[in-house]
Amino acid sequence: MLVAMGAEESFEKRILNGRTALAILLVAVVWRTLISLDGEIVFWESLCSGVALFIVGWMLFVYVFRLSRELTGWILTNYIYQGIAIGLVIINVYTVIYYVMRWYTLLYGAVTAPPMDFVFRDIRYIALVVFYCAVIWSARYPKQMHEEYLSRSKEKTVMHLITPYLYHRVKTLKEMSVKELIGRVITDERTLLVIVGLAFIWRIVVSLDNTISAAEHIASGIALIIVGWLFFAYIYSLPRKQGDWLALVKVYHGIALGILALNIYVLVYYGITWYTMPSTTVEVALSREYLLSDVKFIAFVMFYCASITLSKFLKRAYEEYTLLASEGASPLHKGREL
Repeated sequence: MLVAMGAEESFEKRILNGRTALAILLVAVVWRTLISLDGEIVFWESLCSGVALFIVGWMLFVYVFRLSRELTGWILTNYIYQGIAIGLVIINVYTVIYYVMRWYTLLYGAVTAPPMDFVFRDIRYIALVVFYCAVIWSARYPKQMHEEYLSRSKEKTVMHLITPYLYHRVKTLKEMSVKELIGRVITDERTLLVIVGLAFIWRIVVSLDNTISAAEHIASGIALIIVGWLFFAYIYSLPRKQGDWLALVKVYHGIALGILALNIYVLVYYGITWYTMPSTTVEVALSREYLLSDVKFIAFVMFYCASITLSKFLKRAYEEYTLLASEGASPLHKGREL
């Protein structure tokens, strides 16, 4: 047991840190630069790229999911790691589907690559690497939050036992400002489920005729860009209000960096596509290309919504930690003041 714990701590210190993430990112940039010099990517190059992403993505998922089951003493840490694991599963599954279809096309297909295709693939690859690097850098901080919370709870055992019942009183709708009301509606689980459901319905409707018109393509892009950047702004704004807990702030920054990487890819992809696409153009492609486009759209929407749900657990964790850290004040009274 001690050997296993020592190995885990060594893994966290040597692998889950900024230097490792930066090294992985630099290697990825050099690799994609080299294989893109001739303007095309052959099968073995795509295979190496995909396998590398598979290994990193699923190893991170196993590590995060294991922590979500093993950590005890504060249930919110489990929820936080479960949220990170869900985000990883969404991106990992998208990556697997993309590369399996890509390899099939390279081996058996005869599809002419669209203009700037290799640029899109490079940007997509770097965006995914940045996302995984963000997880590598921030994955150990929820555990640090867990340890700091339990360390403080030892001094206040009674408080630790009753904190689930001492959350501050939730404001009613009449007491909320317009800004608070909008934030409450946008981040509500039911709203997020509606957004995911609408994404499914939209992509089914526009794909029924096996063609996607320019207007449909533009509408999809605008919707994804708006959702992505709104959610990024929301996540990025939270550390300003909770900046006195460093470990929590780093988790927020990791989430924001992951969203930012995907947002930049979406923005570049749709921007270049719209620029090179006349207003009357209709995309005509094989059915698997439509499937990949649908999977990408839905996966990104699901990831954005999962990130918002994760942020709510982080916000709740901050409230519990602040309540536990308060000294010299009645918990119930302080809760009402908050």
